Amino acid sequence: MLIGHIEEIVRHPVKSFRGESVAETNVMEYGLYGDRSHAFADDTRKGKYLTITQFPEMVRYSARFAGEEAMSEYPSIEITTPEGKVMNWGDAALALELEEKSKRKVSLLSYTPENVPLGAIEEEHIQLVTDASLEKLKELWGESAVDHRRFRPNLILSLKDKTPFIEESWFGKRIKIGTEVELQVNRHCERCMIVTVDPDNAERSPSLLKTVFKERQNNFGVYASVIKTGKIHSGDEVHLFD
Repeated sequence: MLIGHIEEIVRHPVKSFRGESVAETNVMEYGLYGDRSHAFADDTRKGKYLTITQFPEMVRYSARFAGEEAMSEYPSIEITTPEGKVMNWGDAALALELEEKSKRKVSLLSYTPENVPLGAIEEEHIQLVTDASLEKLKELWGESAVDHRRFRPNLILSLKDKTPFIEESWFGKRIKIGTEVELQVNRHCERCMIVTVDPDNAERSPSLLKTVFKERQNNFGVYASVIKTGKIHSGDEVHLFD
């Protein structure tokens, strides 16, 4: 059954940095190509990543792959700081800047194009949200437009049936994107303080999380796992089947 199409594809080359919207990408066994493939370890907390939770200004750093996708190695990653300075992943000045701003010691982590582990890419392979649910949440919140970047999804779906939160009825079912990729929709995405952080200025809006907690039992968006890999494109049709 045709349920809609892909409105936007977003991957995050660096965990907790602003992601990049892409016209097409490969879906790997772990999720979108290179999603959260690079990260900063928070050396003040053994075995933990530095994220927006500890350092909200991370949302103001943007990262993109500056080249074509390759399976042997990633293209270089271009990073733009909040001040507009352009750096590359691995620049010592970038790590030093994050340490000075966050008041934490950090080190760089990276994974291969073939395997990015769960944990780096959150709790499941892919997170998706729908246009209808975003619009309804805007109504429930009642303060301003809800920027989907607050929720850090990989896929934004434009639905034929604009029923808010209909994606929660898809648990245990599969969706096919384009001609190759299949995902299984598994469960809710439980939200945390990250959604309160404005992606443009890093200012906090606690009322949004309170709204999600009150109206949606703290859930917004859904997680899916990869069943069949392949390439997806913005505009691809999305079909639902059992």
